[in-house]
Amino acid sequence: MAAPSTYQWFKSSYSGGSGTECVECALTVDEAFVRDSKCEAGPVVALGSGAWRAFLDGALEP
Repeated sequence: MAAPSTYQWFKSSYSGGSGTECVECALTVDEAFVRDSKCEAGPVVALGSGAWRAFLDGALEP
């Protein structure tokens, strides 16, 4: 899936300033989109809201 230009993309607040290893996300009501910040025109992973929530819950567990 190509990255639609109409989405508001953001980087994680945990991203370092070096710009070498980062993803960007864009959120809609029903989906979350994830892409490589160094390749804005590259592929995008689309996740339904349930899958995105499950990912965040797993990533944020201590």
